[in-house]
Amino acid sequence: MTPRPAANPAAPTGDEDPAEFWENLYRQQRDNHDLWGARGNPQLIDAAAQLRPGAALDLACGAGGDTLWLARHGWQVTAIDISATAVEKVLCLAQEAGFGELVTTERHDLAETFPRGAFDLVSAQYFHTPFELPRAAVLRKAAEALRPGGRLLVVDHGSIAPWSWDQNPDKHIPAPHEVGAELGLDPATWTVERADTPRRTATGPGGQTAVVTDNVLLIRRTGG
Repeated sequence: MTPRPAANPAAPTGDEDPAEFWENLYRQQRDNHDLWGARGNPQLIDAAAQLRPGAALDLACGAGGDTLWLARHGWQVTAIDISATAVEKVLCLAQEAGFGELVTTERHDLAETFPRGAFDLVSAQYFHTPFELPRAAVLRKAAEALRPGGRLLVVDHGSIAPWSWDQNPDKHIPAPHEVGAELGLDPATWTVERADTPRRTATGPGGQTAVVTDNVLLIRRTGG
């Protein structure tokens, strides 16, 4: 659910407590400067660069690369994660960079709670988890939290990278239109602006590179 760390930790089995797993991972990585404040995800940068800055919600902010990029470009960002260490570190980095007033952090287990507020952009980057999570319900809440004209950007892994935790070649990866259909949003209120599968060269935790596919879904709230 959170962005992959710079190190290569043991893969989660799905049997652990999710909050404990992510907290232990980020606590172990607390002083790893290759992880914290990493670059923003390319699909988020591409989409947000075309928008007027407003209020943004970064779901499962992890190491905070997207949060920091958005704040650096004038967005007021609410960054949330299940790990208290993650949100504390992201806020510290924002303050050190001089735009702490643009960043608010909150700890949420999205299986149980969702942040309050209305947003112009909600970003869900690689919002995957081996743990139990009502993903479609969370993304519906995200869409409902948009102001009129606001956008929900969902970017999923569309292929299996060599460094991915899940190497199951038979696993079905939902296409962007399948993800959109699962949300069940009223087309009178929400419009799909983009549903495609761009390819790019990505760098893994050990510095290796591979061509990967991103599944990109961009939904705009057109009604009240």
